[in-house]
Amino acid sequence: MGNLFCCVKVDQSTVAIRETFGKFDEVVEPGCHCLPWFLGAQIAGTLSLRLQQLDVRCETKTKDNVFVNVVASIQYRALADKANDAFYKLSNTRSQIQAYVFDVIRASVPKLNLDDAFEQKNDIAKAVEDELEKAMSAYGFEIVQTLIVDIEPDEHVKRAMNEINAAARLRVAANEKAEAEKILQIKRAEGEAEAKYLSGLGIARQRQAIVDGLRDSVLGFSVNVPGTTAKDVMDMVLVTQYFDTMKEIGAASKSTSVFIPHGPGAVRDVASQIRDGLLQGAATSH
Repeated sequence: MGNLFCCVKVDQSTVAIRETFGKFDEVVEPGCHCLPWFLGAQIAGTLSLRLQQLDVRCETKTKDNVFVNVVASIQYRALADKANDAFYKLSNTRSQIQAYVFDVIRASVPKLNLDDAFEQKNDIAKAVEDELEKAMSAYGFEIVQTLIVDIEPDEHVKRAMNEINAAARLRVAANEKAEAEKILQIKRAEGEAEAKYLSGLGIARQRQAIVDGLRDSVLGFSVNVPGTTAKDVMDMVLVTQYFDTMKEIGAASKSTSVFIPHGPGAVRDVASQIRDGLLQGAATSH
């Protein structure tokens, strides 16, 4: 109907290519325009000025011989002032862009190891964008942005990488556990050493108290009973202690049998041994 009245409508964000007898005439902006078809004028086609996106999946190999799939997202649009170039110079814009992306990715990624490829995604995207901008501007297209959205190694490689990461974390955990156990053992040893030190102090004080008590008993007995010597008093005290010890052993619950020499001579020997030990302890403490 529009052609019947020599009128044509161009939608928003779109331009139309007008030809006269098959030759390019002008770029028609959005709106309603007069198109005298009887004079050879016609619309050869339309061109969208909207931002478009092309996702490209490219398989390549890294420097350490790992095959990866690099997924690039290209955002581009046609320029209104170069609409005739965009319309006439390229028959398949998406295939042309894809070819340039393949070329740049397959030239950049093989120079990098797998870990470096992940770290330098932005550098790869910048290289792709620079190359596309330089190539596609001659055809009337603007490259708005280029993104490397994913780098996918082979499934076996990903599993191996995860196992390496897991092993490293387990190694760190084992080191931390060993360090904690070492600290516990050190603290336990320090506690045992401190306990033994304090126990030794207690035993030393106990023995000192026994020596002091025996000395006071001997001195008091010698004063109150004239004619007795310190040796007589010590023998009597030791014999008394000896029988008290025998009594406690016999009265103790679940006590084991203790076989010791018994008799007057044995008592005298025990007294002599105990007296010598006490005198040596007293000499050492002083």
